[in-house]
Amino acid sequence: MRLQTAASLAVFSSLASALGFDCKHIKIDNYKYDLSPLGGAHEITHSVSTDDFVTNTTYRLNICNILGDSAHMGDATCGTSKNICGFVNRSPVDGNGDLTFGFPIVGLEPLGEGSKDPEVKRLKEIDAETEGLRVKLAGGSYKGDGNDQKAKKAAAVIEFQCDNERSGLEGLHTLAEAEPKERRRREEETAPKTNSSSLQFKSFALADDDTYVLRLDWRTKYACDNFEGDTDKPSTSNSWGFFTWLIIIAFLCTAAYLIFGSWLNYNRYGARGWDLLPHGDTIRDVPYIFQDWLRRVVNTLQGAGSRGGYSAV
Repeated sequence: MRLQTAASLAVFSSLASALGFDCKHIKIDNYKYDLSPLGGAHEITHSVSTDDFVTNTTYRLNICNILGDSAHMGDATCGTSKNICGFVNRSPVDGNGDLTFGFPIVGLEPLGEGSKDPEVKRLKEIDAETEGLRVKLAGGSYKGDGNDQKAKKAAAVIEFQCDNERSGLEGLHTLAEAEPKERRRREEETAPKTNSSSLQFKSFALADDDTYVLRLDWRTKYACDNFEGDTDKPSTSNSWGFFTWLIIIAFLCTAAYLIFGSWLNYNRYGARGWDLLPHGDTIRDVPYIFQDWLRRVVNTLQGAGSRGGYSAV
């Protein structure tokens, strides 16, 4: 049974990648973005209190993969093939008759039916002063407060806002890690210490197109237009590579010239020793030429220190 479940999750994962949103390779307006460091199942909770009820809604999301086991919260579930789910716990003030249920917001239906209909825009298209990405994903449904109501479509709009000081993992409650623990630990160590979460809830409400839309703000450096990850940054070794090859080529050319010249002098003139080298006399005179040049430099510097011009009478 476990093997069958694992196989099903693998199928759903491949379908989600093929038919949905690829967080690692986002290309728009000649800009490339990689949001995969934000992968993993995260959750954020929003609470509303009235005179009669206290409603806690927990939203679980994984922008890079399906939720899998994280699509279950107690007895509530919304389907393991989803990317974003909501879990409502409504408690009456008098303490009687709690209501708990889950509902899908983003994801594919089982066996790949349905679509997340991803829409990606740069925030500068909406506001020239704001840098980042706006991602809209669909594929869910919500019945409202009562199960007797007709289900309406559900979707999510996430605004990934550029913030060079944040990795995007600050203050997040992560349920499952989508990347090695060592890498996530480095992200957390280098992240600035702050009490605010990089992921913020904005609203969940019925939009003009009769769709329930979850709106989230996510501040992260990975949404910056000119951000370059560690693997994409030009390294100093690449810069040194050009000069290294230049030195190697110059050395090979010099060696080839000396070898060919020596061979020519040997076969044509029967030269031996220093006479084998082309321009051997000049090469032997290099130390003396250098001494003469150094002496002239010293004399010039000493002469520059003496007072010149006319003296006062």
